Amino acid sequence: MPPLHVRGVVLPGNEERELYVVGDRITFDRIGGAETIIPGGWLVPGLVDVHTHPGAKEPGDPLDDVLLRRHGEEYRNSGVTLLRAPGAAGRLPRWFGEDIELPRVYSAGPWLATADGFFAGWGRRVSLEELPNAAVEEATASGGWCKIIADWGRGEGPDRDYQPTVPEHVLCEVVRRVHAVGGRVAVHSQHEAGCVAAVTARADSLEHGMHLPMDLLGQMAAQGTVLVPTMVAFSTVPQRLRDRPSDSERWRRWLLSGFERHPELVRCANEAGVTVLAGTDGPPGHIADEVMWLVKSGIPAEDALGAASWMARSWLGLPGIAEGAPADIVCFDKDPREDAETLRQPTRVILRGRVVL
Repeated sequence: MPPLHVRGVVLPGNEERELYVVGDRITFDRIGGAETIIPGGWLVPGLVDVHTHPGAKEPGDPLDDVLLRRHGEEYRNSGVTLLRAPGAAGRLPRWFGEDIELPRVYSAGPWLATADGFFAGWGRRVSLEELPNAAVEEATASGGWCKIIADWGRGEGPDRDYQPTVPEHVLCEVVRRVHAVGGRVAVHSQHEAGCVAAVTARADSLEHGMHLPMDLLGQMAAQGTVLVPTMVAFSTVPQRLRDRPSDSERWRRWLLSGFERHPELVRCANEAGVTVLAGTDGPPGHIADEVMWLVKSGIPAEDALGAASWMARSWLGLPGIAEGAPADIVCFDKDPREDAETLRQPTRVILRGRVVL
């Protein structure tokens, strides 16, 4: 690829800069003869969805390579240049993270769940005794991550008992063992006890966390456990409850109370110093919605945008727009901090040093 020339206001920092893209690297050193592809605008480090499950349409579906590629292309075209897939219908194929036309990928292999938890037919089912070994195996075989389903009920359907399926002492051993081999642990939990177990075990990330006790936020901040609230995934809760009036009252109270407290939880987490990151838990095209939900919850607009860009990249080990950084840049004609709707319309997307939009 010939060198590229870019000009614009770089976020974060709000400084108008000129930069150059040489291969898959950014430099601020002037490069003669570079083609100007962005003469102005707002430059954001490539967007990130830190909780998504590409390659399957419905719970229980097997991993589909054709759908996986299509999802990757849809993410790329929306400005998402980096994905973390904490749990998938199978181990993501190597090509998915190496294809220069598709986003960079950090994956966790299949979800790890006990026999009485999670969606029937999905994930890798292991006993509690086998869980630490299985977690190490998935972390080393995938993109450095493993994903534990710490709750998700016993039984079937809306009346399942939302109780922890992984005790604290087992989750502590999982985290200890995975950290010892240089891996990281994501924990799914919506139930209070599962959230407590995840924080006690010092998991790297807590996914969803709807019933996370507020008094644990200080501990999360101190130990670096990230909250990925996937707010957009729960935005349909009121409609779901209207569409299914026959669901048990117990289930409806549990779901609605989690939905109603979620925005305050997210705001308080941010104020307590917990790193809150943007994940959609859904198909491509919803990262703007997640950022908007973060803003609605009371998170400052710059933090909400950073949750889907530079903060998420840093957490995953990649810099933003900096000297020598990987060349993932999204340009907008308006400041996306002023209106997250702007995120739906990138004017340019550079991925791995290549202009893809």
